[in-house]
Amino acid sequence: MFALALTDDAELRQLMPWHADEFLANLDRCREHIAPWVGASFVATDPESARRVLRNYADRWARDDGGIWGIWRHGTLVGGVMFVSLSTTTGVAEAGCWLEPAAEGQGLVTRAARVIIDWAIRDRGIHRVEWVTKAANARSIAVARRLGMSRDGVLREAAPGRGGRADLEVWSVLAPEWKPAG
Repeated sequence: MFALALTDDAELRQLMPWHADEFLANLDRCREHIAPWVGASFVATDPESARRVLRNYADRWARDDGGIWGIWRHGTLVGGVMFVSLSTTTGVAEAGCWLEPAAEGQGLVTRAARVIIDWAIRDRGIHRVEWVTKAANARSIAVARRLGMSRDGVLREAAPGRGGRADLEVWSVLAPEWKPAG
């Protein structure tokens, strides 16, 4: 219903529980690609678990402590961005993303993340936006850099996974450093 153009053929919209079938189809197209980088609680495997993930984010939106937005390209959901956490009390939020391989390399995640970060800083008074990613996720780190974030450090072996424990990199941007698009 409400959409913000990211490019001539892509738009950002809030992702809600009624998008569960589209969300599941998107995850099915990128499941293997994103599996090394996202938590198991995010990767839905059937319509009910897809609704549950999106309901969780809708509830977080209602509580004012998170949210999720989809990136639609040519009318198809190809990925999205989210606030894993958002606290107006502490002034800290954590942003994240996912994307199908076919939609990579077009700047969609960077544009979409810029929109939600700008909103969080300008409209919600967030002081610090974090981007936490596995150290081996070069594409995610590149997004953090393009957003003007600074690398705060590495949390050694902080993330358990199928291949053993992985290091996490923490990137952030502070409100006084933020340079909105345009």
